[in-house]
Amino acid sequence: MSTPTTPTKKFASQADLEEKKVTFEQISEHAWAYTAEGDPNTGVIIGDDAVLVADTQATPAMAADVIRRIREVTDKPIKYVVMTHYHAVRVLGASAYLAEGGQQILASQDTYDLIVERGEFDKASEIGRFPRLFRNVETVPPGLTWPTMTFTGKMTLWLGKLEVQLLQLGRGHTKGDTVVWLPGEKTLLSGDLVEFDATPYAGDAYFQDWPGTLDNIARLQPAQLVPGRGPALKGPEQVQQGLTVTRDFIRDVWTSVKAGADAGRDLNAVYRETYAALQPKYGRWVIFDHCMPFDVTRAYDEATRYPDPRIWTAERDIEMWKTLEG
Repeated sequence: MSTPTTPTKKFASQADLEEKKVTFEQISEHAWAYTAEGDPNTGVIIGDDAVLVADTQATPAMAADVIRRIREVTDKPIKYVVMTHYHAVRVLGASAYLAEGGQQILASQDTYDLIVERGEFDKASEIGRFPRLFRNVETVPPGLTWPTMTFTGKMTLWLGKLEVQLLQLGRGHTKGDTVVWLPGEKTLLSGDLVEFDATPYAGDAYFQDWPGTLDNIARLQPAQLVPGRGPALKGPEQVQQGLTVTRDFIRDVWTSVKAGADAGRDLNAVYRETYAALQPKYGRWVIFDHCMPFDVTRAYDEATRYPDPRIWTAERDIEMWKTLEG
């Protein structure tokens, strides 16, 4: 009598081939949300004289759909592109906006430094993880997406009379995370610092800092928020819910991993324990199975001997996946 075997999970998001329905909706006087059922979001600010886009989509071909929808509501020039962080799935569509006359690609200096250190590795890694999102990858120009202007802490832009603030509120998803804040409308574009109905990717995260950074977002008292993935959050109650579930997930991963590491258990044992503990509560979220091996590995690193995230290469991705999921 043969023993049944558990099927091996497909690597990262290679099994995710289903098209997602796109929603493009206005969430405040000047802010719009481009969302797609848990795929990476794009935030759009339409000012008096120009448009700002935060997070570009993964390829110029995908960015073209964002541009088409922007053009349905305004003919103002797309002047600014904001990189909320450095991950390839967020930034490699930038050339499409530059072709529309975009003048500046804005990012924190920390994000710039991460591109220098690990941008090429991350590009190869993410293309391997997300085949559906990187369809038409041949439309991505050679090289990396580089900021043309950087800042530390805070930068203020004026789109005519509309004040737009770029803020670093702390480390979380990466060390370079930037949020886009419209103080006059209490509207925030969070990048991947906040997710909703989608699993936070924490392979490059600072687990011990992230909850405090979410507290800093909460102190702004946003009334609307575009998360990195998931539907736009409309109204203070929904925003608070998004902050709470993101914070809970990060703390739950960290608590489980830290306890296992402190007890001297190896990464494989800690991964199995943490997956089993979190799956009932979070398993329905988009990309849960994709993120968990990366998240637990990073948390285990932080709990043991790597205060800063190690570089993910395409080779390290596969080796880690085979070790934990093979």
